[in-house]
Amino acid sequence: MTYASSRPARLAFWASIFLSLQFFIGLDNPTLSMAAKGGSVAMLGVYALLLGRNKTHWHIAAVLAIGAVGDMFMEVDSTIGGAFFALGHVVAIALYWRNRRPVLTSSQRMAALALLVLTPLVSWQLSGGKPEVALYALFLGTMAATAWSSRFPRYWTGIGALLFVASDLFIFHRMGTGSDAVSQWTVWPLYYVGQALIVLGITKKAAEEESIT
Repeated sequence: MTYASSRPARLAFWASIFLSLQFFIGLDNPTLSMAAKGGSVAMLGVYALLLGRNKTHWHIAAVLAIGAVGDMFMEVDSTIGGAFFALGHVVAIALYWRNRRPVLTSSQRMAALALLVLTPLVSWQLSGGKPEVALYALFLGTMAATAWSSRFPRYWTGIGALLFVASDLFIFHRMGTGSDAVSQWTVWPLYYVGQALIVLGITKKAAEEESIT
C-alpha cells in the first residue's frame, strides 16, 4: 500500500477521531451531537473501504454502518438502537466465523467460552435481571468470542471486542444500580477505541495478505 493510496484513508480515520471527540466533549445541538456520534463510527467504515474493496473490507464496513445507525438511534430510542447493535453483532459474527482460526489452544478456547457464557450472565446481573439485556448480551458475547477466536490480531481486533463488551457492561451497570458519573466517562471511550481497534486489526490482516499475494 503506497502513501498516495492510503492518504484518503488516513484522512477518514482522523475525521473519525475528530467526530468522536466532538461527541464526547459535548455539542449544544442534539442533532449535531447525534450526527457526530454516528459519523465517527461511519468514518471508520469509510476508512476500511478506502484501504481496499475486497470481501473483508466490505464486510467490516457493513458492520460499522449498522453500528453507526444504532449509535444514532440510541440517542432517541434505546430499543431500536439496541436492535441495530444486535444486528451488527450478527453480521460481525459471520465475519469472524468466516475468518476463524483453524486451530485454537486450550486457553484460547476457554477464553472464548468464558466470553460466550459470562457476558450475558454478568450483563443480566448488572442490569438488575432484565431479560432483554441478557438476550442482547448473548449476541454481544458471541461477537466477542468469535472475534477472539478469529485469525485477526488479538491485540487489535480481539482487544477491541473486549473493550466493546466492557463499554456495554458499564451501560448495564448504570441500568441497575450504577452511577451515571462513572459511565459518562467510560462508555464512549471504551466503545469508540474498541471499534477503532477492531477495524485496524482487520484491515492490518487484510493488507498483510494482499501483500503476500
